[in-house]
Amino acid sequence: MVAAAGDRIGLPHGGGGVETEELILYIRRFFRKWAPENGGGVDLLDDGAFLPYGDKYLVFTIDTYTVKPVFFPGGDIGVLAAAGTLNDLAVMGARPIGFMDTLLIEEGFPRKSLEKIIESMAGIVNEAGAALLGGDIKVMPRGGVDEIAVTGFGVGVADRLLRKDGARIGDLVIVTGPVGDHGAVVLAHQLGFETSLRSDARYIGPAIEAAMNAGEIHAAKDPTRGGLAMALNEIAEASGVTIIVWGDKVPVREETRGIADIAGVDPLALASEGQAVIVAKRGDAEKVLSALHAAGYTEAAVIGEVVEEKMFPVLLETGVGGLRILEKPSGEIVPRIC
Repeated sequence: MVAAAGDRIGLPHGGGGVETEELILYIRRFFRKWAPENGGGVDLLDDGAFLPYGDKYLVFTIDTYTVKPVFFPGGDIGVLAAAGTLNDLAVMGARPIGFMDTLLIEEGFPRKSLEKIIESMAGIVNEAGAALLGGDIKVMPRGGVDEIAVTGFGVGVADRLLRKDGARIGDLVIVTGPVGDHGAVVLAHQLGFETSLRSDARYIGPAIEAAMNAGEIHAAKDPTRGGLAMALNEIAEASGVTIIVWGDKVPVREETRGIADIAGVDPLALASEGQAVIVAKRGDAEKVLSALHAAGYTEAAVIGEVVEEKMFPVLLETGVGGLRILEKPSGEIVPRIC
């Protein structure tokens, strides 16, 4: 356990899987209050915290991003930080209104590289219609930080709050597109593989908006660190249900699957930075899927269903009809990924 005397923090504690969850629970124990009055905070372990604001909700989120390489096919750390932060608001049903960032920069980092990162970050924030509210800059001596790390803070407004504990028996589970692309891209470049694959990093607000306008949505999550496997386990555990995943229905690109096979990892544990998991009322799922396709998410698919709680939170149905446990990822699958 993390709390054991003499233990040290390792890379798996930042991997977004079992060890990260364990560390968060350990840290939480030191604080008397885990949520504001009438609101939600670290008590829920959701993508953000919230406060009632009249007949709406203010939603807050914060995250730090560190990726190697800083520039990767399909994006860079700027896209990652802005999209990742604002996506955490979107999957809670919030429209982003403000963004702040902290830049931790290594001495000697090229100014032109920084400019590209800021341009990428601004592109996502501008697309979401949010305002830059402020931030902070620190420069560390050479070797004090590996190139650059970015912390993003976001605030948004939600008319109706989406929480990961909202899944109900009978609901259907939808993903907005192929999963694992970002993790596969970073993994390939860290291992020196040649790949034409590109990261899926993008702002997913339009997908959530289209889904919520089309039908009754009970929960949503972006499958970042820990991938689809972690996202589904979190929803199932928080909601007190079991999710059955139809393995042959989950969209995974062949190249993503190939990279995962070579590296010996489950593609369902690889991060997506531009997809969402959406849990919809069964009777509305087809309308939601059609709305996603019309909004440009042409590879969105229904991948499973919510059933009564069984022995395990998530079960994967194989192509031959068997079931296996889809566990929370453990260990550091891809270091410095997001």
